[in-house]
Amino acid sequence: MAPVTNGRVLFNSIATGFPEPGKTTVYDTTQVIDPETVPLNGGFLLKTLELSIDPYMRGRMSANVKSYIPPFLLGEPITGYGVAVVVRSEHSEIKAGDHVYGTIAHVNYSIRKDLSYLTVFQNPDKLPWSTFLGVLGMPGKTAFMAWKEYSQVKKGETVFVTTGAGPVGSLVIQLAKRDGCKIIASAGSEEKVQFMKEIGADVAFNYKTTNTVEVLEKEGPIDIYWDNVGGATLDAALDAANDGARFIECGMISGYNTGGATNTRLFQVIAKSISMHGFIVGRLEPKWGKEFFATIPPLVASGEIKHREDIYEGLEWVGDVLLAVQKGTNKAKAVIHVADE
Repeated sequence: MAPVTNGRVLFNSIATGFPEPGKTTVYDTTQVIDPETVPLNGGFLLKTLELSIDPYMRGRMSANVKSYIPPFLLGEPITGYGVAVVVRSEHSEIKAGDHVYGTIAHVNYSIRKDLSYLTVFQNPDKLPWSTFLGVLGMPGKTAFMAWKEYSQVKKGETVFVTTGAGPVGSLVIQLAKRDGCKIIASAGSEEKVQFMKEIGADVAFNYKTTNTVEVLEKEGPIDIYWDNVGGATLDAALDAANDGARFIECGMISGYNTGGATNTRLFQVIAKSISMHGFIVGRLEPKWGKEFFATIPPLVASGEIKHREDIYEGLEWVGDVLLAVQKGTNKAKAVIHVADE
């Protein structure tokens, strides 16, 4: 096989607001690789198939911000969740044709020395590989594991889910519905509102055109709040909460690109005896991973659990999709389709 262009998405500059395509990240085509002859030195060669673009990636583009995950390195390829196939291997634990899920560099081909942050996995239901980046990947695990760990759900309770059309929120809606809850859900477009209704939301609204406070005053009080946005919406949920409500703090994207969003109603945590649970999904996986894989994949394969994807063709779209996810203009789970097998 002749040498081929090894496209890469490089971290080019620190983001101070929203990430800028072509500035914060750049698509580079200067590197070439021959997949048949490149030295492996005891490792293995991956061909990237699918890459996930997720909200948390914005935190890796900032300077001097301590977080649970290291920042991207200037001049180096960015990384994120992905699915890849093994092209060649000199490693004893992996063979050509195996598929891996985990932290993948945003490049066409990459050489890995071991399975750090990677898992070899099977696909018995022959689902699209992209499925393992959304409902069966990190977002699906986030929804399932934190719901199981923190919701303390009781039939008949009222749940408010933000970003309810996204890969995390949409599964939370369906889990809450299966547990017999009334569900209020918000998103940022009429198309997303329609999807939330289709998957079980009893009250679905566009927060850009409808007043969140008024909806919660009418449809609440709420017993469980799934927070993906923080800021003013979190304040509205605090005011609308029942005594003893449980708040599951998954994300606060309203402040990711503005230096943080303030909250003024946190005293309600005391006044209403609210429990607030922040979490990182990887810390829940040892406890809930087995149940997740026993429960969710069969429901997805049968169509009982619905999910949607917004697929972009080619690494050159990464910068644009990073921006779309931060602004919420993507229509569903954002996936970069890099290559066919």
